[in-house]
Amino acid sequence: MILGTGIDIVKNKRIKSLIEKYEDRFLKKIYTEAEIEYCQQKINSAASFAARFAAKEAVLKALGTGMRKNSWQDIEVLNDELGKPEVKLSGSTKFRAKELNVSSIFISISHEKDFSVAQVIMEGAD
Repeated sequence: MILGTGIDIVKNKRIKSLIEKYEDRFLKKIYTEAEIEYCQQKINSAASFAARFAAKEAVLKALGTGMRKNSWQDIEVLNDELGKPEVKLSGSTKFRAKELNVSSIFISISHEKDFSVAQVIMEGAD
């Protein structure tokens, strides 16, 4: 049974500007060390950061909480060995997912020159 869905789209230029303006302060507020390391290895790192930002927003929408009582750091989006993105929750986001009885999180992210988008579907037994 689908327990929640979320989708978000982000302008890559917006994230690039925030990174240029605030540098590590922005990166460390939003992303985990593993996410930063992954994205910085990419030729177009701003698009990779934007895609993960959209993914985190989509997770918060699927949980039905928005940023209330949550931390960006509690949502981590990494890729498996084949490149498939996966979501790892911790802290209050993990607690909320348990409250909802979420057993699986499906995520799809994509980016192109100007925009990045992410969709999340949370599944479980209600």
